[in-house]
Amino acid sequence: MKIITRFAPSPTGFLHIGGARTALFNFLFAKNKGGDFLLRIEDTDKLRSEEKYEKQIIKTLNWLGLEFQNNFVKQSKNINQHIMIANELLKKGFAYKCYCTDEEINKQKEICKKRGTPYIYNRKWRDPKDLKIPDDVDPVLRFKSKISGNTIIKDIVQGDKNIANSTIEDFIILRKDKSPTYQLSATVDDHEMKITHIIRGDDHMINSFKQKQIYDAMGWEIPQFAHVPLIHSKDGRKLSKRDGSSNIEEYIKNGYLPDAMRNYLLRLGWSYKDKEIFSMEESIKLFNLENIGKSPSKLDIDRIHSINVEYIKSLSDDDLFYQFSEYLNNYERNFELSSNILDQIKQSIHFLKNNTVSLKNIYLNAEYIFNYSKISKNFKFNPSEKEKEIIDSFVAKISKKNIIDIETLKKNIDEVIKENKIKFKEFGKPIRLCLICSERGPGITDIIKSLGIKETVRRLKLFT
Repeated sequence: MKIITRFAPSPTGFLHIGGARTALFNFLFAKNKGGDFLLRIEDTDKLRSEEKYEKQIIKTLNWLGLEFQNNFVKQSKNINQHIMIANELLKKGFAYKCYCTDEEINKQKEICKKRGTPYIYNRKWRDPKDLKIPDDVDPVLRFKSKISGNTIIKDIVQGDKNIANSTIEDFIILRKDKSPTYQLSATVDDHEMKITHIIRGDDHMINSFKQKQIYDAMGWEIPQFAHVPLIHSKDGRKLSKRDGSSNIEEYIKNGYLPDAMRNYLLRLGWSYKDKEIFSMEESIKLFNLENIGKSPSKLDIDRIHSINVEYIKSLSDDDLFYQFSEYLNNYERNFELSSNILDQIKQSIHFLKNNTVSLKNIYLNAEYIFNYSKISKNFKFNPSEKEKEIIDSFVAKISKKNIIDIETLKKNIDEVIKENKIKFKEFGKPIRLCLICSERGPGITDIIKSLGIKETVRRLKLFT
């Protein structure tokens, strides 16, 4: 049997970190088994679905390296099939028309609320008998759930899950406007796409019980289920799309590497011995569903930082600059950088990456090269007379040279220090402040090498 998994997001917002992890687990499981990983965009919520989110989801999956087979499926394109199956369920006696008004339903909910019990539709129209069908009410179509007995789901992650059928309501499968609901559409699409394994968050457990009944009613082969515990915040709260840290787009904008993010997501609830860092090839080879933990994982920003640092360190300067260039093109478009400036950054990447956790940090570290007017605008530095003498002395040493090698530069610095009878700190502080408007940053020789002699001298003269 060929293994087929799917990721089925709704395009109602940017991709949630939990959704990204679900996509990753589906991708890795399919690839590990030599199967297919499919994408289905569940866009039947017309009010909240937006094309921009659809595009962003696909872009993010591509960024993570999670390639899906064939073209993605848009659920809205299959509505006629959903409606056909709903009518077939009605014909077979597994569904019925419900004529309850909104007022009746709200009243039922109020009663349950007062009793302190969960709302379950009272099944008024399940067996109408003497009930008169109203002329002014458009019915919904409800699935006729089993009342007696239990429904069991053999879950690969959670183990066997058992629920009394009496607790499963007769859920709606067609709304009053004849549009299908999630429970019906997702089940029909999973069947049509020949999905063998449904891997998703454990907040879908109740949906799985409902959907299994549809599978049984239609006589379809039931896929295997694997419900993954949700991701919580550090303080134990369930993450939501409203949490900034839960949005994958924010991690991309902040300059995290895709390989690092994918590695972090993999270890968020899954483990293999004491191994922490996994290449894509290792991830595919080693991944299994049995090693997914049964407890919620906690989002740890510090851990994301440390993994990203490891990946930055592992890249060659050329590869890192490529990643940096991609980041610039997509997320730092305030102004265009000339090819000359980009060459300067490329030549400086070996030290710009020091003590950095992300591509954005490299961008900020490099700002002194290409955005000096901005960072110096509100910068106040009034060098003392002694500091001016040091600056003038250094300018005199290097101003007559167009190109200077590191060894000569170091020699000139030593000469200025010796001639002015100062320590390196007394030299470095005013020079660095003049050149990058900060006491902290790259080494003096690295700064000058990245700027060139002409620009170095120009900046130094601004303060004397």
